[in-house]
Amino acid sequence: MVDGTSAASNGASDVPAEQDIYDVTIIGAGPTGQFAAFYAGLRGAKTLVIDSLEEPGGALTAIYPEKYIYDVIGFPKVLAKDFVEQCDIQARQADPMFRLNEEVLELERGEDGLIHLGTSRGQYLTRTVIVCAGVGAFEPKRIDVPGILELEGRGVHYFAKRVESFRDRHVVIVGGGDSAVDWAVTLEPVARHVSVIHRSKFRAHEATVDQLQRSSVDLHFPGCETTAVHADTDGHLTALSFRNAGGEEMTIAAEELIVAIGFVADLGPIKTWGFEFQRNQIVVDKITMATNIPGVFAAGDIAVYPAKFKLIATGAAEAVTAVNHAVTHFNPNARLDAGHSTNIMEKREKEAAATKS
Repeated sequence: MVDGTSAASNGASDVPAEQDIYDVTIIGAGPTGQFAAFYAGLRGAKTLVIDSLEEPGGALTAIYPEKYIYDVIGFPKVLAKDFVEQCDIQARQADPMFRLNEEVLELERGEDGLIHLGTSRGQYLTRTVIVCAGVGAFEPKRIDVPGILELEGRGVHYFAKRVESFRDRHVVIVGGGDSAVDWAVTLEPVARHVSVIHRSKFRAHEATVDQLQRSSVDLHFPGCETTAVHADTDGHLTALSFRNAGGEEMTIAAEELIVAIGFVADLGPIKTWGFEFQRNQIVVDKITMATNIPGVFAAGDIAVYPAKFKLIATGAAEAVTAVNHAVTHFNPNARLDAGHSTNIMEKREKEAAATKS
């Protein structure tokens, strides 16, 4: 890990050692950040990836790993977790350094042109930065019910990651948006029983709502609101009480509760780094993906420019643009266009084979 100190700790030089400096540092390990890491490696850049989450994949991993994605190239449909896994394999081909469960707190460009990053765990020096932080850090919205905080991790979930965790369980889902409806449909054939409690009408994809309404899931809506949670002597959730539109109080079995009422996104420290913002997104040059800070680029959902489309496919294209311009930023003699990836990868494979022989 780079500690930000000089090359010679005895004070002989104040110049940081070359091995302590990254060419490209990517903030965010969602699909855009993962593809940026791959492409930076393709360009031969020494690459660092930092993400505050414990696993790569961003929101795909944290919020809906079991949800299908239909709009990425090459996949008619693919589970989010499977897509992230393939993105991770691709990203690691050139052995970038990954620092997970680590938040970038400070970004400052020094007089020497190097960018100094301070994180929750250390200090790093880098020639360029690509911010791929999506919508920033996100926290789940919670329901105000006595005792529910104590049951988080003991039957109460905000990030429901693994379908198998709910097999043969009594599951209650609170919410009526895409995530709530998707989980209800997904868990119906797996769980012992699924109930949905919602205080309004469903606001999800029409086809999925129709599928939900034709399923065996018990639907309690509109005007239904959770009022209490109940636990056994071991402190695990066993039941849930709610009030329906007529004011009647009901209690149902609930071994697992998924609270899916949305998330609050927060850019956190990113707001303090000196970027130009537009509606919580970083304004970039649409040709280069450069921000107003020299050497710092942005790609994916956090970047904004005229006629922007928020898609994974768009983020991948922006990642390529950002990486190529980052490379020419720290090496003006480099080609902007890397050439065909097939030629580059085949050349590397031959060189690796020759080295082994």
